[in-house]
Amino acid sequence: MSGGPTARDVRLIAPAGAAWLGAVLGGFVPLRPALCVAGLLVLLAPVACLRRSALAVVVAVALASGAAAIFVAGIRSPTAIAGSLTSLADRHATVVVAAVVRDDPQVRRGRARGTVRAPTLILVAASTRDVRADTTHIRVRVPILIIATGPGWTSLLPSQHVTVAGRLTPAQSSDQVAATLFARGPPEQVGPPSLLQRVAGRLRAGLRDAAAPLPSDERGLLPGLVDGDVSRLNDDVRDNFRTTGLTHLTAVSGANVAIVAAAALGLARAIGLGLRGRAGFAALAVLGFVILARPSPSVLRAAAMGLIGLAALTGGRRVGLPVLSATVLVLVLVDPALAITDGFALSVLATGALLTLAPHLRDRIGARARWAPQWTVDATAVALAAQIATAPYIALRFARLSLISVVANLLAAPAVAPATILGVLAAVLAPVVLPVAHVVGVVAGVPTGWLVVVARIGADLPGASIGWPRGATGLVALLGVVVAAIIVARRQAARRPAAAMFAGVIVGIAAIHVIPSQWPPRDWAMVVCDVGQGDAVAVRTAPGEAVLFDTGPDPVAVDRCLRKLGVRRLPLVLLTHFHADHVEGLPGVLRHRAVGELDVGPLDEPPEEHLRVATWAKARRIPIHAVVPGELRSVGAVTWEVVAPMHEFRGTNSDPNNSSIVARVSAPGFTAMLTGDVEPPAQADLLDNHVPLQADFLKIPHHGSSHQEPQFLAAVQPRIAVASVGAGNSYGHPAASTLEVLRAAGAQVFRTDHDGGVAITMRSGKLVAMAERGRGSPPLTVAGAVPAAGRVTMALCARRPESRHSRSSWATRPSSSNARLPRWLRRRVPRIRTPTSSRSSRRHWLRRTSPCCSRRRCSVSGASSSCGPSKMLPLMARSARLRRSLGPPKS
Repeated sequence: MSGGPTARDVRLIAPAGAAWLGAVLGGFVPLRPALCVAGLLVLLAPVACLRRSALAVVVAVALASGAAAIFVAGIRSPTAIAGSLTSLADRHATVVVAAVVRDDPQVRRGRARGTVRAPTLILVAASTRDVRADTTHIRVRVPILIIATGPGWTSLLPSQHVTVAGRLTPAQSSDQVAATLFARGPPEQVGPPSLLQRVAGRLRAGLRDAAAPLPSDERGLLPGLVDGDVSRLNDDVRDNFRTTGLTHLTAVSGANVAIVAAAALGLARAIGLGLRGRAGFAALAVLGFVILARPSPSVLRAAAMGLIGLAALTGGRRVGLPVLSATVLVLVLVDPALAITDGFALSVLATGALLTLAPHLRDRIGARARWAPQWTVDATAVALAAQIATAPYIALRFARLSLISVVANLLAAPAVAPATILGVLAAVLAPVVLPVAHVVGVVAGVPTGWLVVVARIGADLPGASIGWPRGATGLVALLGVVVAAIIVARRQAARRPAAAMFAGVIVGIAAIHVIPSQWPPRDWAMVVCDVGQGDAVAVRTAPGEAVLFDTGPDPVAVDRCLRKLGVRRLPLVLLTHFHADHVEGLPGVLRHRAVGELDVGPLDEPPEEHLRVATWAKARRIPIHAVVPGELRSVGAVTWEVVAPMHEFRGTNSDPNNSSIVARVSAPGFTAMLTGDVEPPAQADLLDNHVPLQADFLKIPHHGSSHQEPQFLAAVQPRIAVASVGAGNSYGHPAASTLEVLRAAGAQVFRTDHDGGVAITMRSGKLVAMAERGRGSPPLTVAGAVPAAGRVTMALCARRPESRHSRSSWATRPSSSNARLPRWLRRRVPRIRTPTSSRSSRRHWLRRTSPCCSRRRCSVSGASSSCGPSKMLPLMARSARLRRSLGPPKS
């Protein structure tokens, strides 16, 4: 297997692959079957050597390597050595565990599901030393996963001894731990960490201190670039990096090690060291980096891959593959758990592509682009090779495929090395001279900021990433793509047609994402953002400026919506109530936007969300204003009145929901009723207080749940109604009965889980609704075409058999005390009478002429209700027919 000067020795690839596969098999298969398979491979190995050929020797060594990996993985499997610990976990026993921390605690912030937010969890990888139950005492060393909440956990360092009390449960097979311990309270009897870990902890803390002067995005990203510390990385930056295929930059990889080693070699050469001196200096630099990033198995793996990649770049292409194969073989035998980690697989694939595919791509690209600088050719070849090698794994493992990964990595490549080197320098200087480290950190923020910009712009491009099918379908599709790529690569005649087909697919994907949407329209007046199971409504007040009602549960989603709308200034943000699905998106709203004021309701529940909102507002020095009923506010041509809550609700099914702010917004040409999550008690309270409710647009209360007061929906009489809901939510929102009632009343109903965001605009004096996912509404004649002084609100209520006022089911409410009906309406509806201007007389007239204005209210909980949907549908349908028969005003 030798050849010319560039021939590669590939004999160790088969043993390395067999060992890798054996380690995976030994980790998932029970011990006895795994040992049987290993014994069978050992018996087959001598048989393969009978033919006395080089291939037979390779096969025999591969069989032996696979058997060794299965044996090591089997006997070191946590479930195999757990012993009595497994029985304790199976019965969920309460135990006290003495353990040693193996890695940095990982913070997992819970995501909001509707109005409920999962708690923030802290995951600590540890190794047991002593386990005590009621009548059981076990001394065993096995890895476990500690899941905890509360203080005292995030400050732990690897190698610290802790005592933890909690409940033991079985672990998932993919966790590679013997059991999971749900801790109760903070750790006890915490011992000091080792000297090495104390040094590493001090360096990492110094890097965070050095990055303190940077903006929030760069401040969270710089430690991730240097040592993989993403504890302060913003969720939106994390998502942008994932979409653009730059996630590998926020984890310790072989690239980090190669950059540090290359910088050390360059410095050693500059100061005149010899060949051995350079090698020793580079080795010390790599050792220091390993200490900085923690000497965990993943970091050691990255160090090995980085040194291999550095050797390949400096002329070791011939020995690169044997060294890579030997490294994989040794690593999976020493630590079989690495075989099933994503980082190990991606590192091996990327390093292999760097050794084999990148040189060929560099030669071909250089031959066709002789005008390009050599460094751009090298960077393009490396990025393209890594993308080709890792894309199949990413598609199968994560069901996503980035289409702009190569371009994003090319744009990011010039900034990665400066940011990494400056970050390492800042970490070293911080414990000694922090002011100098601050200066270095600020300089490092320049390339780090460039990475943030690349990720943000790339994530905003249409079709930046596409989904890939999971399971057998995805595997078959992937095999088909790989076979087609091999055929095209081997046949020159098929390359141009294949390139044309690929370009057509890319153009088609871009067309799917760009052409049909045309959303939002340039003349949008109000937009209901698609933020999942939550609310966020933007009302335009000026170019680049809007008033926002609620922020949704996801900072990334609401930030993306506001960026699409071009909103840069928010004079006011109103939070209807403090449930997570209405306020947790506030950090995304505050990103790079000026916010003038934050309006909140009277009820500060739940208290934890109220505290979070207050903390975010204080950090940005945004004043908080508590609204009162009847308060009238305006920005530009947009005016809104706070019509509820009249008081704090206590003792209802959901006090925060019923205490939601309800605002009646008046924009040029239309009115909108934004209702938060009010439920029947609050809706009935609005009816009892005779609040003007009629509006052209309705944000359906509580995401369209079935808990609605039919008279409330009838009083609003919306032309357009939107339910802001998340796809596949577990609450059954929106309820079919609620949507049917609104459709029967003549409203056009949208739901954000199906239609995406919904934009409202005025065109030629008509109200138009446009959905993000291609659905639009025909132009609707706006009630605002009637002069404002003569606008009439008609509230349709169900007749009650027991009501002595059942003869009249229509009531009129002038919008002001001196309102007059237009002549055309008086001719068409002669029975409508205008009450006197006295407020008390008008209230008496409304109560007398309309049964739904009486103090008695009906319930929609039972089928026998006199005001249930079955009674409301024909009446509301008649309302829609009458409204259509009236038509527009005549000139």
